[in-house]
Amino acid sequence: MTQTNSITNNASKHKFIILGIVIIAVIAGLFYWNQHKKSASEIITIGISPPFAKPLQVAVDEAKKQGINVKLVEFSDWNTPNITLNHGDIDANYFQHQPFLSNALKETDFKLKPLNVGVATHVGLYSKKYDSLDAVPEHARVVIPNDPVNQGRALLLLQQAKLITLKDPNNHLSNLQDITANPKNFKFIEVEGPQTARAVDDADLVFSYPLYLRLAKTIDPNKALLLDDNTNTRYAILFVVKDDYEQKHPEKAKHLQEFIKIYQTSDKVKQALNSDIGANLWFPGWK
Repeated sequence: MTQTNSITNNASKHKFIILGIVIIAVIAGLFYWNQHKKSASEIITIGISPPFAKPLQVAVDEAKKQGINVKLVEFSDWNTPNITLNHGDIDANYFQHQPFLSNALKETDFKLKPLNVGVATHVGLYSKKYDSLDAVPEHARVVIPNDPVNQGRALLLLQQAKLITLKDPNNHLSNLQDITANPKNFKFIEVEGPQTARAVDDADLVFSYPLYLRLAKTIDPNKALLLDDNTNTRYAILFVVKDDYEQKHPEKAKHLQEFIKIYQTSDKVKQALNSDIGANLWFPGWK
């Protein structure tokens, strides 16, 4: 009888040990799953245009050292980033300046707002065919962006070059109908903003952006026939979020602001900007 009781007790102990191991394994599994889920939920996803990728990736790598996880998603056009952000599929985007955002909000029911400011870049007039603006002939084909905001910016630069005259010389939303004088009878060709960089190969004169030119490798961005003289922050690129982002995602919003601070202050990011854009072609929009 004693031997039977001993066997029974040992079996019970063995069952408890196995049960304990199972419980510990389950708890450990749940803990790991929760941590993995928490980690995944804390990834900040930012939609960007490809030309901004390299300096931003440097900031991503710097942020990771501080426990801030950021994922960059590239978009090839200037419409999808706002659509995707408004749907809530990404946390923020970084590709547009305030005039572009204001125009987008006017034309849609999007609920978006700037959270912080990034860099501003100069824009220029470029040509592979002519070495000076004076050499650009009559009836030249001149490429400008087709969206209202960047077209206005292009026309202001052509006016600065004294190639056209605008009805209101200070209107940053001028369009082709606002041209009151076109002495050389230029033929204007409207294309999507990112495509201006590739148009340099064919057109006589092109308004474009150093970032896109460097990405397209069509012409050295430093070889502009004229750069804009505008150093205000109107055209600084913005980190944009949904209106209620800070209320719905306070922790992620805090980490996003910390990431932006890294982008604004890191020496490594500054070096990347100098290398990728050109030290004389960009300036901080937050100062």
